[in-house]
Amino acid sequence: MNKIVRDAREAVADIRDSATIMMGGFGLCGIPENLTEALREKGVRDLTIVSNNAGVDDFGIGLLLQNRQVKKMISTYVGENQLFEKLVLSGELEIELVPQGTFAERIRAGGAGIAAFYTPTGYGTMIAEGKETREFNGRMYVMEQGLTADFAFVKAWKGDRWGNLVYRKTARNFNPMMATAARVTIAEVEQLVEVGGLEPDMIHTPAIYVQRIFRGARFEKRIEKRTVRKAGAQ
Repeated sequence: MNKIVRDAREAVADIRDSATIMMGGFGLCGIPENLTEALREKGVRDLTIVSNNAGVDDFGIGLLLQNRQVKKMISTYVGENQLFEKLVLSGELEIELVPQGTFAERIRAGGAGIAAFYTPTGYGTMIAEGKETREFNGRMYVMEQGLTADFAFVKAWKGDRWGNLVYRKTARNFNPMMATAARVTIAEVEQLVEVGGLEPDMIHTPAIYVQRIFRGARFEKRIEKRTVRKAGAQ
């Protein structure tokens, strides 16, 4: 069982227009840089992207927005991308904003085969408009549907040819739950090891959830906002 593909281009070769794609990452941490670039080069359009954020203007998902490849974003935080704001305000881009905890649970539910669940988050706000609400133990809840996708792009620190994955620190973020919630999960990794090269108790995403894996050609790992201490400061 060998799930290794040559590179990011081969990994996205069968993605077509109008696909729904989950992309891991929090800010620019743990994002699938190589897969995003390959998707930009491929030029597919009318995509629905499920991602915590929308990248920045010239990196990550921002590259797809520049190329007008995205029809809809399902996200929680989009404040670092000025182009994103312009596209939404002009009507060129649809947006479904989801509270971050609800976003995480919708993906987890989708991966677990749970069609919907109730949460108190968002009740009484525009988030609840048009959704079913119910009272439980004297508190009002909003029904939210699980999220699934055609493809999930995840980025891991290490992986083996079967598709077992290990993430590194906060770069784990949404990647593990997205890996469970898509029809096809594609993993780009920094280190590709032989089967047996990963400590079994340390595997975060089991191979059963991954269909394709490759070692990324490069990882820029940008920092969104670099904050440094002034010289001499304590």
